Amino acid sequence: MSLEIVKSGLQDSIQDEGRFGYQHLGINPSGAMDRIAMNIANALVGNDLKEAVIELCFPAAHFVFREAAFISLCGANFNATLNGASVPMHHLIRVPAGAILKFTKKLNGSFCYLAIRGGFQLEDWLGSKSTNTKVKAGGWKGRILQKGDNISFRNRIHEQVDVKVYPWRAKLTDFYSDQKSIRVLQGNESEWLGKSSQRDLTKEIFAISTQSDRMGYRLQGKELKQTTKDQLLSTAVSFGTVQLLPNGQLIILCADHQTTGGYPRVAQIIRADLATLVQRNSREEIRFEFVALEDAERLLKNQQRSMEQLRLSCLYKVRMIAGID
Repeated sequence: MSLEIVKSGLQDSIQDEGRFGYQHLGINPSGAMDRIAMNIANALVGNDLKEAVIELCFPAAHFVFREAAFISLCGANFNATLNGASVPMHHLIRVPAGAILKFTKKLNGSFCYLAIRGGFQLEDWLGSKSTNTKVKAGGWKGRILQKGDNISFRNRIHEQVDVKVYPWRAKLTDFYSDQKSIRVLQGNESEWLGKSSQRDLTKEIFAISTQSDRMGYRLQGKELKQTTKDQLLSTAVSFGTVQLLPNGQLIILCADHQTTGGYPRVAQIIRADLATLVQRNSREEIRFEFVALEDAERLLKNQQRSMEQLRLSCLYKVRMIAGID
């Protein structure tokens, strides 16, 4: 009753919504980069939305199912195949024992999520199953997944003999912005920028650097200048904080961000746009657009409402499938 890695991926790990309440102790939240894709993957298989999943980067690991399972794949499209046949994204999929799951080509996005009906048999660390590689805790042995790892499922289903893709599909337009710009709020130190740099922050186009990872997306673009001589004491930061680096470039902090930072916080990505941001690839261009706090709250509430509707709809459909429990 497990999933075995038969070929290692680049940077695959166990993640959930993150580990909160410990930043004052120097322990960062970690968690999925695209929490929307993680939530959708869990909804499709009838799990709690916060259930731990496997976060995949490309090239991704290859897996063999030692026992039958119901799965979903959400987020980035890495052209998944089961026993050599293509399977679609954002659907519920029945997988028989012995099936081999591979990812053959990066078509779009940066992070793909594999959810298993019932979740994986893993221990919590500080209330979360997310992998924290810096302290080697959480997830699977506190590290990136490797060839030979055998991760057990919590639930067992009746034996199946073939792959089946169920017809319903998550509607992604309810969760991802189709705008070219990434919407932000004013940062605590946004006025530390000179007037021209304040304009450039939303007028200029920035490219995501190849020196980007789960800790932060470094941007390349027009150099922004700080005019004030004020010094910032190391202070709280969060997922989506946009900092001005000493070289005049920007960095957007991501899931593995440090607990505090000393660089000026010139903007904050709104929560409703974080998933859209992190699925951008290196060298892709982004533009920032300021929005009011009220708009950010409205967009997030709409997103959360759509997620709850998806969860309830999928849960009903999953329970209607004979023998799934």
